[in-house]
Amino acid sequence: MIVTTTPNVEGRSITQYYGVVAGETIMGANVLRDIMASITDVIGGRSAAYEDQLIKARDIAIREMCDRAARLGANAVVGVDLDYEVLGSKNGMLMVSASGTAVKLD
Repeated sequence: MIVTTTPNVEGRSITQYYGVVAGETIMGANVLRDIMASITDVIGGRSAAYEDQLIKARDIAIREMCDRAARLGANAVVGVDLDYEVLGSKNGMLMVSASGTAVKLD
């Protein structure tokens, strides 16, 4: 599955559009609390533990989006957009969503 933020794939033609597909993941309060509690590896204002969890959440959202596109018959998702949101009354949850257009490339 080709995944790109661009509206097309250089050298390939889009032969069919299947529509918008999305994937989401929400990490609960316990995950964020555990991350914040384990920030002992902060160097220069960065936390590898927190970044690893963000990467994991992004990968899950992209994988869900690709799975939905594949079920439609697509072999690529173009125009992908990633969004990160903090949710909940005490900002205790992190939501990552990925969306794009499922297409068939030649």
